[in-house]
Amino acid sequence: MHTHPNIVLIGFMGTGKTTVGRLLSTRLSMTFTDMDDCIVQRAGKSIPEIFAQDGEPAFRAMERQVAMDLSALRGLVIATGGGVVLNPDNVRDLGSCGLMVALTASADVILDRLRHDAGRPLLNDGDKAERIRTLLTSRLALYNAIPHRIDTDHLPCEAVVEKIMDLYVRIKG
Repeated sequence: MHTHPNIVLIGFMGTGKTTVGRLLSTRLSMTFTDMDDCIVQRAGKSIPEIFAQDGEPAFRAMERQVAMDLSALRGLVIATGGGVVLNPDNVRDLGSCGLMVALTASADVILDRLRHDAGRPLLNDGDKAERIRTLLTSRLALYNAIPHRIDTDHLPCEAVVEKIMDLYVRIKG
Protein backbone atom coordinates (compact mmCIF):
# COMPACT_ATOMS: atom_id res chain seq x y z
CA MET A 1 0.00 0.00 0.00
CA HIS A 2 1.41 3.36 -1.06
CA THR A 3 1.79 6.05 1.57
CA HIS A 4 3.00 8.60 -0.96
CA PRO A 5 0.72 11.59 -1.43
CA ASN A 6 -1.30 11.63 -4.63
CA ILE A 7 -0.68 13.97 -7.54
CA VAL A 8 -3.95 15.47 -8.74
CA LEU A 9 -4.06 17.14 -12.15
CA ILE A 10 -6.84 19.64 -12.62
CA GLY A 11 -7.57 21.73 -15.68
CA PHE A 12 -9.80 22.35 -18.64
CA MET A 13 -10.22 19.64 -21.29
CA GLY A 14 -7.28 19.59 -23.68
CA THR A 15 -4.71 20.93 -21.21
CA GLY A 16 -2.84 17.59 -21.14
CA LYS A 17 -3.98 16.03 -17.86
CA THR A 18 -4.18 12.46 -19.18
CA THR A 19 -0.98 12.57 -21.25
CA VAL A 20 1.03 14.25 -18.48
CA GLY A 21 -0.55 11.99 -15.85
CA ARG A 22 0.45 8.81 -17.67
CA LEU A 23 4.04 10.03 -18.08
CA LEU A 24 4.25 11.10 -14.43
CA SER A 25 2.92 7.79 -13.15
CA THR A 26 5.53 5.92 -15.18
CA ARG A 27 8.38 8.17 -14.04
CA LEU A 28 7.35 7.96 -10.37
CA SER A 29 6.17 4.31 -10.37
CA MET A 30 2.72 5.40 -9.20
CA THR A 31 -0.69 4.24 -10.39
CA PHE A 32 -2.39 6.39 -13.03
CA THR A 33 -6.12 6.93 -12.60
CA ASP A 34 -8.36 8.89 -14.95
CA MET A 35 -11.52 10.02 -13.13
CA ASP A 36 -13.55 9.98 -16.34
CA ASP A 37 -12.53 6.34 -16.93
CA CYS A 38 -13.67 5.48 -13.38
CA ILE A 39 -17.06 7.08 -14.08
CA VAL A 40 -17.40 5.22 -17.40
CA GLN A 41 -16.61 1.90 -15.67
CA ARG A 42 -19.11 2.51 -12.88
CA ALA A 43 -21.86 3.74 -15.17
CA GLY A 44 -21.28 1.06 -17.79
CA LYS A 45 -21.58 3.66 -20.55
CA SER A 46 -19.59 6.43 -22.21
CA ILE A 47 -19.56 10.00 -20.95
CA PRO A 48 -21.50 11.28 -23.99
CA GLU A 49 -24.12 8.59 -23.20
CA ILE A 50 -24.28 9.61 -19.52
CA PHE A 51 -24.82 13.25 -20.52
CA ALA A 52 -27.42 12.34 -23.15
CA GLN A 53 -29.37 9.77 -21.12
CA ASP A 54 -28.97 10.93 -17.53
CA GLY A 55 -27.96 14.58 -17.82
CA GLU A 56 -25.04 16.59 -16.49
CA PRO A 57 -26.29 16.58 -12.84
CA ALA A 58 -26.14 12.75 -12.79
CA PHE A 59 -22.61 12.88 -14.24
CA ARG A 60 -21.54 15.44 -11.60
CA ALA A 61 -22.97 13.22 -8.83
CA MET A 62 -20.92 10.25 -10.10
CA GLU A 63 -17.87 12.50 -10.39
CA ARG A 64 -18.38 13.60 -6.77
CA GLN A 65 -18.46 9.98 -5.58
CA VAL A 66 -15.29 9.10 -7.51
CA ALA A 67 -13.54 12.19 -6.07
CA MET A 68 -14.41 11.06 -2.54
CA ASP A 69 -13.30 7.48 -3.20
CA LEU A 70 -9.97 8.46 -4.78
CA SER A 71 -9.24 10.98 -2.01
CA ALA A 72 -9.13 8.06 0.43
CA LEU A 73 -6.31 6.39 -1.53
CA ARG A 74 -2.60 7.23 -1.80
CA GLY A 75 0.13 6.72 -4.39
CA LEU A 76 -2.04 7.76 -7.33
CA VAL A 77 -1.59 10.17 -10.19
CA ILE A 78 -5.15 11.36 -10.82
CA ALA A 79 -6.31 13.07 -13.99
CA THR A 80 -9.58 14.79 -13.16
CA GLY A 81 -12.34 15.72 -15.56
CA GLY A 82 -12.33 19.36 -16.65
CA GLY A 83 -15.44 20.20 -14.64
CA VAL A 84 -14.32 18.68 -11.33
CA VAL A 85 -13.60 22.23 -10.10
CA LEU A 86 -17.30 23.14 -10.34
CA ASN A 87 -17.79 21.47 -6.95
CA PRO A 88 -15.60 23.02 -4.23
CA ASP A 89 -15.92 19.80 -2.19
CA ASN A 90 -14.11 17.91 -4.98
CA VAL A 91 -11.25 20.40 -4.91
CA ARG A 92 -11.06 20.27 -1.12
CA ASP A 93 -11.07 16.45 -0.94
CA LEU A 94 -8.68 15.85 -3.82
CA GLY A 95 -6.38 18.62 -2.59
CA SER A 96 -6.23 17.10 0.88
CA CYS A 97 -4.64 13.87 -0.38
CA GLY A 98 -1.54 15.28 -2.06
CA LEU A 99 -0.22 17.75 -4.59
CA MET A 100 -2.83 19.44 -6.77
CA VAL A 101 -1.62 21.10 -9.96
CA ALA A 102 -3.78 22.98 -12.45
CA LEU A 103 -2.70 22.66 -16.07
CA THR A 104 -3.75 25.68 -18.09
CA ALA A 105 -3.85 26.55 -21.78
CA SER A 106 -5.28 29.31 -23.91
CA ALA A 107 -8.60 28.86 -25.74
CA ASP A 108 -6.82 28.77 -29.13
CA VAL A 109 -4.43 26.01 -28.06
CA ILE A 110 -7.28 24.01 -26.51
CA LEU A 111 -9.34 24.34 -29.70
CA ASP A 112 -6.37 23.14 -31.74
CA ARG A 113 -5.85 20.13 -29.45
CA LEU A 114 -9.56 19.19 -29.43
CA ARG A 115 -10.34 19.98 -33.06
CA HIS A 116 -10.99 16.34 -33.99
CA ASP A 117 -12.27 15.10 -30.62
CA ALA A 118 -15.97 14.25 -30.80
CA GLY A 119 -16.21 12.70 -27.33
CA ARG A 120 -16.70 15.99 -25.47
CA PRO A 121 -20.42 16.40 -24.78
CA LEU A 122 -20.07 19.95 -23.47
CA LEU A 123 -18.57 21.03 -26.81
CA ASN A 124 -21.02 19.36 -29.14
CA ASP A 125 -23.63 22.13 -29.19
CA GLY A 126 -22.97 24.88 -31.70
CA ASP A 127 -19.61 26.47 -32.41
CA LYS A 128 -16.79 24.56 -30.70
CA ALA A 129 -14.49 27.60 -30.42
CA GLU A 130 -17.28 29.64 -28.86
CA ARG A 131 -18.15 26.84 -26.40
CA ILE A 132 -14.50 26.51 -25.34
CA ARG A 133 -14.19 30.27 -24.77
CA THR A 134 -17.44 30.45 -22.79
CA LEU A 135 -16.69 27.41 -20.60
CA LEU A 136 -13.07 28.41 -20.07
CA THR A 137 -14.08 31.93 -19.05
CA SER A 138 -16.71 30.63 -16.65
CA ARG A 139 -14.21 28.30 -14.95
CA LEU A 140 -11.09 30.47 -15.05
CA ALA A 141 -11.39 31.75 -11.48
CA LEU A 142 -11.78 28.15 -10.24
CA TYR A 143 -8.61 27.00 -11.99
CA ASN A 144 -6.76 30.16 -10.90
CA ALA A 145 -7.63 29.40 -7.27
CA ILE A 146 -5.40 26.32 -7.40
CA PRO A 147 -2.04 27.42 -5.91
CA HIS A 148 0.16 25.42 -8.34
CA ARG A 149 -0.50 26.19 -12.00
CA ILE A 150 1.47 25.30 -15.12
CA ASP A 151 0.75 26.92 -18.48
CA THR A 152 1.01 24.13 -21.07
CA ASP A 153 0.57 26.32 -24.18
CA HIS A 154 4.18 26.14 -25.34
CA LEU A 155 5.60 23.42 -23.12
CA PRO A 156 6.18 19.87 -24.27
CA CYS A 157 4.62 17.23 -21.99
CA GLU A 158 8.06 16.16 -20.75
CA ALA A 159 8.74 19.70 -19.45
CA VAL A 160 5.37 19.78 -17.68
CA VAL A 161 6.20 16.42 -16.07
CA GLU A 162 9.58 17.78 -14.87
CA LYS A 163 7.93 20.84 -13.29
CA ILE A 164 5.38 18.67 -11.45
CA MET A 165 8.08 16.25 -10.27
CA ASP A 166 10.04 19.20 -8.82
CA LEU A 167 6.94 20.38 -6.92
CA TYR A 168 6.16 16.85 -5.74
CA VAL A 169 9.65 16.28 -4.33
CA ARG A 170 9.29 19.52 -2.36
CA ILE A 171 5.93 18.63 -0.78
CA LYS A 172 6.91 15.03 -0.11
CA GLY A 173 10.03 16.10 1.73
